[in-house]
Amino acid sequence: MMYWDPTYILLLPGLFLAMAAQIRVQSAYNHYSREESDSGYAGAQVAQMLLQNNGVRDVEVVMGRGQLTDHYDPRTKTVVLSPGVYRSSSLAAQAIAAHEVGHAIQHNENYLPLAMRSFMAPGVQFSSAAALPLFFVGLIFGSYALTQLGIYLFTAIVIFQLVSLPVEFNASRKAIFALEGAGIMTMEEYPGAKKMLSAASLTYVASLTVSILQLIRLMALSGRRRR
Repeated sequence: MMYWDPTYILLLPGLFLAMAAQIRVQSAYNHYSREESDSGYAGAQVAQMLLQNNGVRDVEVVMGRGQLTDHYDPRTKTVVLSPGVYRSSSLAAQAIAAHEVGHAIQHNENYLPLAMRSFMAPGVQFSSAAALPLFFVGLIFGSYALTQLGIYLFTAIVIFQLVSLPVEFNASRKAIFALEGAGIMTMEEYPGAKKMLSAASLTYVASLTVSILQLIRLMALSGRRRR
């Protein structure tokens, strides 16, 4: 029989928010990926144009794999677009491509939160893999040191996600400004692009909420075991 831990209830609001955010972003993508832009520029073309217009000349635009795997890699200075964004001239593709260029512009401008996130990323990869195993091993064997180490590592994940919020929101703002400056979209198309980017940003808010609630849960479990 599966053991029921009442602290799971703490996670429910965050999980519902995460599900709602994922549904919203998928719905927005499905809708706006079917709306062709008047300009007819593919995502890759939009990214290259915006990079040039904003004086970012040392960043390459490449095609990645999968769906909605688009990202900017500051280590290699590459805007990586998924095939559906790289080749498509839909409003969704143009908005996503512009968002990733927003990160490249941040990098070019030495945007501090992006630099902080990039600095933290290697350590957070370790924390993501080790935090929960260390915590629960410590809980099972009664090791306060291990449970605390797990909590500290998980706190690093929360801080990383907190730092990521301004990075993502700022990249979306830069994307809209860049699109407006380039005249790629019509006035009628901007609301759709903004809705697409807003839906994507909500997923970061949801992830942070889930992580904060998980951290509270870990602290509650640790405190209860000590008593």
